[in-house]
Formats: sequence, C-alpha cells, structure tokens
Amino acid sequence: MSRTRTLSAVAGALALSFAFAVTAHAAGAQPITAKNAWVRWLPNNLPAAGYVTLVNSGDKPVDLVDISSPDYGDAMLHQTVSNGSSQKMVMVDKLTVPAHGQVAIAPGGYHVMLEDAKHKIAPGDTVHLTLKFSDGATLDTPFAVKSPAQTK
Repeated sequence: MSRTRTLSAVAGALALSFAFAVTAHAAGAQPITAKNAWVRWLPNNLPAAGYVTLVNSGDKPVDLVDISSPDYGDAMLHQTVSNGSSQKMVMVDKLTVPAHGQVAIAPGGYHVMLEDAKHKIAPGDTVHLTLKFSDGATLDTPFAVKSPAQTK
C-alpha cells in the first residue's frame, strides 16, 4: 500500500472513530436540563433563595435528591406550604421531575434555601449549584444573583 493510501485509510478510520464518539456521547445525553436559574439575594448575609425550572426530556421521571454549592455552606430544598392563614417552609427530601415534563422551583412554592455564603456574594454575580438526581446524574448549574428589586 502506498504512503498516500495508508494516510487516507488512517484519516478515514479516525473520522469514523470521531463520528462514533460524538454519536455515543449524544445518545447518552442527560435528559434533565435547567433553565431560568437565579438566586434572590438578601443583604447582611441573610439566607438566599434559589429558583430554577427543571426540564426532563427523558422517558422516565427523575427525582432531584441533593443540592450542593461551592459558594454556600448549606443548600437545601424547601417548599412553602400554606396552612390556612399562615405559611411555613418545610424541608423536602426529593422533587420529582416528570417524564417529558418540567417542574418549576419558583417563588411561593419549592425553593433552594442557601445559607452560609463562603465568600461575598452580590447582585450581578453568578453562583453555582450542583443538582444531583436519582439516576446518578449531576447538573452543575450557574445561577444569576439578583436583588429583591430585580425579581419583582
């Protein structure tokens, strides 16, 4: 075989290998995505609240089971519950994202309680939360930090 044919064969094999790798990665793409992620910042190191919409393009429901952040000491999923004339926050162990559906972690409902900021955080910053799911997937999500005035 000539040198040109050998190089052509090697180049072709590499192209096929690359195409296979890209296809395999796309086939294993994570079904959960996050959109509209933001944090309502409060002054004086008060706890902040994180909000995001989780979208599941997969065929099976997936549970959000843990949240962590390199920017906060504590990140916990809570739900605001109304019991008549008052509201209270309760800690939630998991939140199901339905198959081919979405769930909103939004003001007045579910929210991520963020406490013990590890550094100065202010409106205009971006913080990261790692969302962990029951299928073993993790999603590192950037959250835009907004002042209370920006969220109305």
